[in-house]
Amino acid sequence: MIEKGELTILYEDNHIIVVMKPQNLASCPDESCDENMLDKVKAYVKESAGKPGNVYIGLIHRLDRPTGGVMVFAKTSKAAGRLSEQMRTGDFEKQYLAVLCGSLHEKSGSLINYLKKNTVNNMVYLCPQGTEGAKLASLDYATLEEKEELSLVRIKLHTGRSHQIRVQMAGVNHPVFGDMRYGGEHAQKGKLALWAYKLSFTHPVTKERLVFLCEPPKNEQPWKKFEISSAVNP
Repeated sequence: MIEKGELTILYEDNHIIVVMKPQNLASCPDESCDENMLDKVKAYVKESAGKPGNVYIGLIHRLDRPTGGVMVFAKTSKAAGRLSEQMRTGDFEKQYLAVLCGSLHEKSGSLINYLKKNTVNNMVYLCPQGTEGAKLASLDYATLEEKEELSLVRIKLHTGRSHQIRVQMAGVNHPVFGDMRYGGEHAQKGKLALWAYKLSFTHPVTKERLVFLCEPPKNEQPWKKFEISSAVNP
């Protein structure tokens, strides 16, 4: 892990760059015109490579603004195309850690729902199968530890829908800690406890299988209640 100004770099070569996205930073430019991860990576590569003009950085996937964790960007269009194909075929694996409110009756399992996004209020809702515009959302979860009516869980996404983990977990009355948007009466105030801690994919050029781990802020609430290092490195 290398700190380059405001950028935390987990890995870099001529084809890809893997970084840690801080919480509450957008993954890419949006209508807010706020700072974002894509522009930060571009600025770093431009400076480090000493390039006078624009540099190419391919956005492969996104993390919601309040979610932190590991992201990969492509440094060439060829790498971007191959990584995007892995996203489509399921070879690109993302796993998250989340602190959920309450103790889950089923300590592990799968959630399969249909979600629809309201672009007016930027909210995502559970809806019946067959609803116009609804998309399948699927994930697996496993409880790792329970403390003080909170549960540390590991989540593996099979689909990458907007706000997916937050909406699906709130749908079973165990919202992510700090999720005042979807948590309803079960919500607990604080910084959103959702972190993309593991990313695995095949290198677009060398074909080596790569795995990257990135711990959440384990000295912050509510993460500090749990054995985070053991969860990330079982």
